[in-house]
Amino acid sequence: MTKQKRNWGRALKLAAAPALLAGLGACASTFNADVARFQSQLPAPQGQTFAVVADDPSLAGGLEFAQYADLVEAEMERLGYTQAASPETASLLVRFDYGVDNGRERIRSTGFRDPFYDPWYGFGGSSYSYRPVAVRTAKGTRVAYVPVRNWGYGYYDPWFSGRGYGNDISSYTVYTSGVDLKIDRASDGERLFEGKAEAMSTSDRLQYLVPNLVDAMFTDFPGNSGETLRISIKPEGENKVRRID
Repeated sequence: MTKQKRNWGRALKLAAAPALLAGLGACASTFNADVARFQSQLPAPQGQTFAVVADDPSLAGGLEFAQYADLVEAEMERLGYTQAASPETASLLVRFDYGVDNGRERIRSTGFRDPFYDPWYGFGGSSYSYRPVAVRTAKGTRVAYVPVRNWGYGYYDPWFSGRGYGNDISSYTVYTSGVDLKIDRASDGERLFEGKAEAMSTSDRLQYLVPNLVDAMFTDFPGNSGETLRISIKPEGENKVRRID
């Protein structure tokens, strides 16, 4: 199965990337996505029919696209629209696209292995310097510049401390994924709705990402035009919505 790789970071600027990155280590049951939606005369459900089609022609007819299109169809029907027998007979064309990028590598330093003691914080008036550290990653050895604290009582370097007090350095990859939804009036091609949902995570599995992104897209749909929201998807269905623009 071919995985769509796209530069979604350019498609939708994250309003609070540091906050998203911080959330990567939070409870794995919550999925955070930034959603931006724009609409113009999108009709309320009054018997209109719709058909979900691939915005990227290369996805048309694929089994993977069909699986994710089913999710969009279910959401449209939940809103009150009726699925048409074919795109030719639909009054609304729902153009859908999805993808995940190739990821960006991050370096993480955990400080002391003791979770209740962090050498980077504590006494006031201290200063920091940075030293190069070789880090082995899946892509080979890289050099990361990490903070070293100069304590008030002599120089302290946690990288060369005794057993049990060494610093843990690890690398991980952050992926940006997204879905793109457009709704056109079939009779004249007028664009009625555009929406983008984007997330940062340590997973690049579309089977996990796309359902959550679709859920975020249709939370409080169609939303206020031009507003960007942070949508938190929770398994129990009590999604949280927060305005971030």
